[in-house]
Amino acid sequence: MWSEPGAASLVGGGIWDQRASGYAGPVGDRATEPRSPGAGRVARLGVQGWPAKEQLFYPFLVISFCLSVVLLYVWIETSNEYFGFDWVVFLGTGDWFYWSIVLLSFLGILTAYSSLLLLLGFLLIWEGSELYLHWFHKILTLLVILLCLCLMWILCMHWKDRWLTAGLSLKVFAPYIHLSSITVMVLLSWPVAFYLIHWEREARIRRYKMTSYERKRMKRCDRLVKLRALQVAIGLPFFLILLCLYVVPLGIYSPCIQEKDKLGPKPDFFGHRGAPMLGPENTMMSFEKAVEHGAFGLETDVYLSYDEVPFLMHDHDLRRTTNIRKVMPNASFQHPSHFTWNFLSTLNAGRWFVQPELKPFYNMKPLSKADSEKAENQTIPKLADLLELARKEKKFVIFDLHRPPQKHPVRNTYVRRVVNVILDSKIEQHLIFWLPGFDREYVKRRAPGFQQVGRFLSIENLAKENIRIINVDYKKLFYNGLRDYKAANITINLYIVNEPWLYSLAWCSRIHSVTTDNIQILSQLNHPYFFMVSWLSTLFFQVWYSEPPKGEK
Repeated sequence: MWSEPGAASLVGGGIWDQRASGYAGPVGDRATEPRSPGAGRVARLGVQGWPAKEQLFYPFLVISFCLSVVLLYVWIETSNEYFGFDWVVFLGTGDWFYWSIVLLSFLGILTAYSSLLLLLGFLLIWEGSELYLHWFHKILTLLVILLCLCLMWILCMHWKDRWLTAGLSLKVFAPYIHLSSITVMVLLSWPVAFYLIHWEREARIRRYKMTSYERKRMKRCDRLVKLRALQVAIGLPFFLILLCLYVVPLGIYSPCIQEKDKLGPKPDFFGHRGAPMLGPENTMMSFEKAVEHGAFGLETDVYLSYDEVPFLMHDHDLRRTTNIRKVMPNASFQHPSHFTWNFLSTLNAGRWFVQPELKPFYNMKPLSKADSEKAENQTIPKLADLLELARKEKKFVIFDLHRPPQKHPVRNTYVRRVVNVILDSKIEQHLIFWLPGFDREYVKRRAPGFQQVGRFLSIENLAKENIRIINVDYKKLFYNGLRDYKAANITINLYIVNEPWLYSLAWCSRIHSVTTDNIQILSQLNHPYFFMVSWLSTLFFQVWYSEPPKGEK
């Protein structure tokens, strides 16, 4: 891993020059004599110095380590979005795979590799040895930097939401990261201080023992200046990092630090397409599983068949969640609304779910034999089937209504067709959370009992439409408007919330409900994760984190 031209010996798997020993060769015309390990270390660091190229390459190790750690952290904390990433890749490739996990593993390898190089380089400096990194590792280090920069550019240009989710994670984890970082810096301060003082003492001793000729020569070579520069290069960044750690909390607000009696009620759950980790999404099995786990409401997506039957489907084609490729491969890319209900009702909508390579979530638990058999026999349900279940179980229903494509018989009247189906189902009108914005005035007149739901609109527009409920992306809400919506007494539902830390953040922020794929796990939480109420938070964290910046609450 480490190499240098010239006479060398193999030690511990690395290649080291003889200059790494505690023996110094002749200087000028004087014979050499053994030196103490401390003096030899200072001589190698301050007098002999590193070759210029090797000395300049160590910052690249630091850069590669920092970039890989940042990317790994962002990808880990955005695990809430893994399904969305895999789905986008599926749309482009036509094959389902856990590409999000592949990327996570790849970033983990990059981080481990850059961390190992940085650690070994640090140990070499600690022992006063020269940094002779093999050309192979130099190339790989530069490739790691370029690759990380490219991935960051891709995230910034095409997936900005990842950065927003990572930023939200700091609202939960920042107090813990902050305290851990200060602890690490305090522990490191002892060896750093020791070596800074040691180098200063050795430099003074060497200067005192030098002859006038040696002093002039040292002045010309500027070697003592290099030693001073090394002290500044290590001491100053350390001090600045420590100072930043003490100042950083002034700009961070963590809602999970509060008094226990001020904690709001646990947010309710809308089962996103049912319970898609327990049954095939948008099937009756999935919705029944959501009801079993205490769902407050059921969320779905509605299309209309060519013969005007509303049915449940999310994707813009039938490839992923049905057996259309086997039944009619030439039509697998067609829009779902181009088919009649007689054909759609014959498709299998659950066999894909029991195939290990097609499971939608990497962390799904194995199905029981009975559930596997039930899943294999699922078909595409009609909206009327879901309404019947919701009516019996007294569950709320919210859905996205997709407009039919061009030349569809009900392209301009699809909303009215769906409203008629809902009213015919005899479900209580207040159980319907009406989300579609198209032809809303008709819906208000035809079904005044529906609860009108808006999206990410201004308070003024919500008041104008007489809307008291909003359904918004959690990333947008936490960064904009949360305080205003609360002040206006607007009921808030967030989507899609799958990770316990994100649900805990919603809980601490007094969010009313969330739409989730992970209802079986979140429903078991009796207390928010990372909720801090203790003498430590009262004495320290409350001072720094408990007061939100203006515009947040």
